[in-house]
Amino acid sequence: MNRRVTLQEIAAKANVGVATVDRVLNGRAPVRRSTADRVLSAARELGYHAQGLMERRVNQLVPHKRLGFILQKKSKWFYQALSEQIMRSVPDLTRIRAAAEVAFVESLSPGDLAAALRSMADDVDAIALVSIDHPAVHAAIGDCASVNVPVFALLSPLSTPAIAGYVGIDGRRAGRTAGWAMAKFVGHGDEVGILVGSHRYLGHEALEAGFRSALREYAPHAGLRDSLVYLDDAAVAYEATSEILRSVPGLKGLYHCGGGVSGVIRALTEAGRARDVFYICHERSPYADEGLIEGTVDLLIANPVSQVVSKTLDLMEQSVTGKLSGTANGIIDFQLVTPENL
Repeated sequence: MNRRVTLQEIAAKANVGVATVDRVLNGRAPVRRSTADRVLSAARELGYHAQGLMERRVNQLVPHKRLGFILQKKSKWFYQALSEQIMRSVPDLTRIRAAAEVAFVESLSPGDLAAALRSMADDVDAIALVSIDHPAVHAAIGDCASVNVPVFALLSPLSTPAIAGYVGIDGRRAGRTAGWAMAKFVGHGDEVGILVGSHRYLGHEALEAGFRSALREYAPHAGLRDSLVYLDDAAVAYEATSEILRSVPGLKGLYHCGGGVSGVIRALTEAGRARDVFYICHERSPYADEGLIEGTVDLLIANPVSQVVSKTLDLMEQSVTGKLSGTANGIIDFQLVTPENL
């Protein structure tokens, strides 16, 4: 008669405690999905007699859900990093067994964003969305809410009351921080430019408002130029920056709230202005890091990707398990990055 495999043997093979194996077998308390899978794998390999029961316990006690994510341009390093962090983190959720679906929208078209929302709502239990603020997007979010698919605004807030919550930094605080830093550099009469990805991004709008507010307070002597909108595209950012440098030869500061840092760095470098224009931008990327090292970028204000994903998944998990009431506020702290703390 074959000897029965013990819980101690499974625990040793899975490199966990016996109590963890007991929790997986009997569903006594939540266990990380990755841990539960490791225990189940060990039980299968050892031929544990109750491995079928163990699998059923996990499946019964932890609901299966699909979480959807609609991000911006797939070619952007930041959104690739965000997508990869999502896929790494979803398997470790404890209150649900989740699968992630990530879609990329290649334009800021409200129609494309609304279509992506409605299409994804048929297949998922909750959605997190990076989007401009527009009535067409609001209507699609309302349609999702009507079929009990909550939608969370990611990185940039949305003004519709149908939104389930927001995860990202406080744009006004970040903008004021940038304005405070710029005021330390510019002198009397120095010209300062602003690049804005889109005024339809409420996050960009808040960054710009905060920057202008702080610069008026801390450096009222500076000459603050009208903002240039560049559609959150690196090629257009290059053209916009080149135009600022041509039209304002004495430009001393540039605040860039949005993506496309590589385009701005290219324009500053080609114009020979990489070291004498105080340049503040947003979001970590290989281009931004290289700019910091080489002295083109002076200050970077970043959304910490791991915290963004962790907070988003937490709120989505609460929502699909009925533990979230009202509109969730998922404000996270931004990071200030300089060449000295890369």
